[in-house]
Amino acid sequence: MQEPLIRYPIAQYAYVVNDLDEGIRHWVEVMGAGPFFVSRNHRGKDHTYRGTLDEAVFSYAFGQAGPAQIQLIQCMDDSPSVYRDMFAPGEEGFHHVACLVPAADMQAEVKRFTDAGYEVGSTLHSYVPVAYLDCRSALGFFVELHGLNDDVDELFREIREAHEQWDGVTDPVRVRSKTSSL
Repeated sequence: MQEPLIRYPIAQYAYVVNDLDEGIRHWVEVMGAGPFFVSRNHRGKDHTYRGTLDEAVFSYAFGQAGPAQIQLIQCMDDSPSVYRDMFAPGEEGFHHVACLVPAADMQAEVKRFTDAGYEVGSTLHSYVPVAYLDCRSALGFFVELHGLNDDVDELFREIREAHEQWDGVTDPVRVRSKTSSL
């Protein structure tokens, strides 16, 4: 039996949206997700797209829907990106799953994907290395391998606990005091 492509639990489901605030409203009202922590006009540290340094700007929102973290992504320009690889301006939809990989194992895990024939679409540094693997040929979406360390564990725990303690109405949009943004 062959080892599965995705070996780590899926920690997040990510969607490209045309309007971050409208996306948040939709997920809060329809799915009961939230609250959402936003990072507007984010530039990733050491961000690459298809091997070239990239200055694309995105706005992100991170919330929780039951046991799953939800990420909403708005492209702030028309620059090429792994998000634009799937969705042209004006289009939106499901983009990727994210798996948390122990930081020490990231390089080997990315190599395992590339050895299996999946290209690295994008990389960046967000507390730890992050890589988006283009798995559309097998899965129909990208896979984000996100390094896991204490900072990342704290981020995911904070979002999950905020959801568990949230009344579903108060302050659906929040800004996290600690961030990896530049």
